[in-house]
Amino acid sequence: MAPFIVLIASFLLFRVAGFFGWAYFDGWHPSLQGAVAVMLLLTATAHWGKRRSDLIRMVPPSFPRRDLIVTATGWLEIAAAIGIMIPATSEAASVCLTVLLIAMFPANVRAAREKLTIGGKPVPGLFVRTLLQLIFITAVILASPIFGQ
Repeated sequence: MAPFIVLIASFLLFRVAGFFGWAYFDGWHPSLQGAVAVMLLLTATAHWGKRRSDLIRMVPPSFPRRDLIVTATGWLEIAAAIGIMIPATSEAASVCLTVLLIAMFPANVRAAREKLTIGGKPVPGLFVRTLLQLIFITAVILASPIFGQ
């Protein structure tokens, strides 16, 4: 739930910054790009911190080297956060991030079904988790430069 709160709060903060004169964020699209980037940086921190073991447990056991998958997806989230803010790479970053979010969804399904925890807190149920994932994917797609023109 924290990534959702960060997405909404940072979007609103960027919009307010644009309203008060920060020209870069004077529009919904760059504010959404910034919010997606902030959310990704937040989620990436879990890949190496005290919640790392929780994320490794989320990856279906049929996957080899689940620890490497968690590390790789963390780096991909950081790359996407940077890429979505750079005009020359934001479209590719949006497409790749959409694919990544879809590819990571089975881990979220597993976490919800098995009632796993992240940082000692239970993950949302499957319906809520699915809804959140759809919101994140929608935000990423809307952050694409296709919608910012």
